[in-house]
Amino acid sequence: MLYLALFWTFFKIGLFGFGGGYAMLSLIQAEVVTIHGWLTTQQFTDIVAISQMTPGPIGINSATYVGFTATGSVWGSVVSTFAVCLPSFILMLTISKFFLKYQHHPLVESVFKGLRPAVIGLLAAAALLLMNEENFGNPVTDKYQFITSCLLFLVAFVSTSHFKANPILMIIICGVIGLAVY
Repeated sequence: MLYLALFWTFFKIGLFGFGGGYAMLSLIQAEVVTIHGWLTTQQFTDIVAISQMTPGPIGINSATYVGFTATGSVWGSVVSTFAVCLPSFILMLTISKFFLKYQHHPLVESVFKGLRPAVIGLLAAAALLLMNEENFGNPVTDKYQFITSCLLFLVAFVSTSHFKANPILMIIICGVIGLAVY
């Protein structure tokens, strides 16, 4: 029964996770933490960190980790990973057949114009989802950790967005600072 629930959950996430893995994060969090309770918020935060550091798409890496954690078995990982990939595979086969023929049709262009704001919204939700006590600390109980985390976030954000710093270098620098400070 758990495997069927995992399959259905990640199939839905794969079907409605427009915008890639980061856009899927809010959907994954809602399903696996809030609805099913397979993970705690702390475990989900750890999943995001691990999924970003390992090769491959973050949505698929997250599905693999959740499947294993929820079932304690590699088969849970296989089911979750297959389920999150299956809708994309089916949709790409279907769309590729018709897209080249109808890509300049006004209805198709309108659909894509409508999807763009939804993708931005899902990415913003994922960013806000990660701005929690597990990542930044509590400003009441540990002001030092909270201020340090906020400063690291701002420096990394400004460095990568404004100064076009290498994101890998920023991850390494922030990790070293985090190791030294905490």
